[in-house]
Amino acid sequence: MRKIPVYEAIGETLCHDMTAILESGFKGVKFKRGHVITQADIPELLNIGKTQIFVWEPGKDELHEDDAAQALTEAICGENLTYNGPSEGKFQISSAIDGVFLVNSEALRQINSVDDYTVATRRGYSPVSAGERLAGSRIVPLVTDRKNVSKAVRIARENYPVLSVAPYKVKKVGAIITGSEIYNGRIKDAFQPILREKLMKYGTDLSIVTVCDDDIGMIKDIINEYVLDGMELILLTGGMSVDPDDLTPTAIREFGAELVTQGVPMQPGNMLTIAYMGGCAFVGVPGASMHSPVTSLDVFLPRIMAGIEIAKADIAGMGEGGFCMGCGNCSYPVCYFGQNT
Repeated sequence: MRKIPVYEAIGETLCHDMTAILESGFKGVKFKRGHVITQADIPELLNIGKTQIFVWEPGKDELHEDDAAQALTEAICGENLTYNGPSEGKFQISSAIDGVFLVNSEALRQINSVDDYTVATRRGYSPVSAGERLAGSRIVPLVTDRKNVSKAVRIARENYPVLSVAPYKVKKVGAIITGSEIYNGRIKDAFQPILREKLMKYGTDLSIVTVCDDDIGMIKDIINEYVLDGMELILLTGGMSVDPDDLTPTAIREFGAELVTQGVPMQPGNMLTIAYMGGCAFVGVPGASMHSPVTSLDVFLPRIMAGIEIAKADIAGMGEGGFCMGCGNCSYPVCYFGQNT
């Protein structure tokens, strides 16, 4: 790459996109990479403050920004991602499907430690829709050493996939509504419509709903029926607090499911319970879901619907960023709540 005065640039080829910000409000590419400069271009270049022009003279150990960014972009993209570019040296990565965005955080950190490279992404485990933008990759200068490209690409390949989107898989969902007051018809259940609305986001609905008395034996019998019927997710409401007569977590344990957590460091939704048995996930729905539009359930449900198993280690770090501000105009998930991955 060689820098020359603009008046000497006629007939030369630009080696990068050239951006302009004009009084008219225009902001974007004024001259594209590969443009051959003409006499008529000189006033335009001067108007955007360009008195020196970079023209391309490749060195044996250098790679252009577009080529360097493309090499890494191809290496970091896993399943269900698309990308386009380059534009101003940047590649944009988007989701090809509805699902959950997955990020290998340590690999991303290593790549961003390589000289000249920058990759910026959405938070990992974000629920995303087809066509949504998820990440952008580029190098900062106009050229970089080939050794930087080789290092970044090697990290990406050794940790493949660095970025991917997991599709929603869970389709058979059952709900067990627990509470003597509901079972005996004293009050109407309010959970069922809430759960149906949440599941609609993942392209499914409740396959079956059963109302149970506050009886461990009855709850376990219904759980057994659901498991035998092939339910992939069982949502249990009611009886989730620490009162002696709140029996739902006890029923889950006694049935034989492996308890991951009873309670999470998040508010609202402290009382979320998660367990697994075979191919079935059990989720004890926190009571706060009845009156709060967003709780811990909304943070973990996308992962569960994508078949991503929750581990105990995933829970402890949720305290930082786990306190919802209860904003009047809720913008979740475009906020920090539950985003400490």
